[in-house]
Amino acid sequence: MGKIKKVALGIGAGDAIGAAFARRFAAGGYSVAIARRDGLKSEALVEDIRNSGGSAHAFSIDARDEASVVNLFSSIEKELGPIEVCLFNAGANFRSPLTETSSELFEKVWRLGCMAGFLTGREAAKHMLPRGKGTILFTGATASMRGGSNFAAFASAKAGLRAVAQSMARELGPQGIHVAHLVVDGGVDSPAIHARRKAANGGENVEFLPDSLMKLSSIAEAYWTLHAQSRDAWTFEMDIRPFMEPW
Repeated sequence: MGKIKKVALGIGAGDAIGAAFARRFAAGGYSVAIARRDGLKSEALVEDIRNSGGSAHAFSIDARDEASVVNLFSSIEKELGPIEVCLFNAGANFRSPLTETSSELFEKVWRLGCMAGFLTGREAAKHMLPRGKGTILFTGATASMRGGSNFAAFASAKAGLRAVAQSMARELGPQGIHVAHLVVDGGVDSPAIHARRKAANGGENVEFLPDSLMKLSSIAEAYWTLHAQSRDAWTFEMDIRPFMEPW
């Protein structure tokens, strides 16, 4: 497999935000590496991107496992080329009443939502620092900013991830690495959200007002905007939400 000039890696790249990120960066000329627990689930996306003239590759990874993360970065750098953009997007959305949240579940959510992000950011930095450039992106949520009822575990993980990202940005920015945290504050127009709302509505479809959910392409465009910023005016944190979202 021949090397190319630039690679965009998405870790925790599922069928929603991660897939949109892959499509947007492939359209922007990047070879995209799509990493999730079961890489076979991304084969259709890879084929679609390739059929559109882009370059894409799927990888299987447990983002909570340090050796797996280290090996993933090493493999991509050797097989595809230097990683210029890295997105950590692993989901850890877990809802549970406080008294029903076990310590094991709390730790499991933290490992996926926070520790995995630390491992991703650390390995990205190791490869980017010698080149003096690169972008490391993190997907945040409403819970990054405030803890909601029944979301103690998730809020802890997302707030911790935000703190990790902020520390990384302050440390790596002067060395040419742009670290940015995108707070996705609102509903996302994805099959999972529609299924969840339908279930909560007794199995009946829910009609949404136009533009009351964030389009996946709009979220991906926000990542592209962050990456494309000139280093004389870098943004660390951007928050996006539908026009009618209360905040």
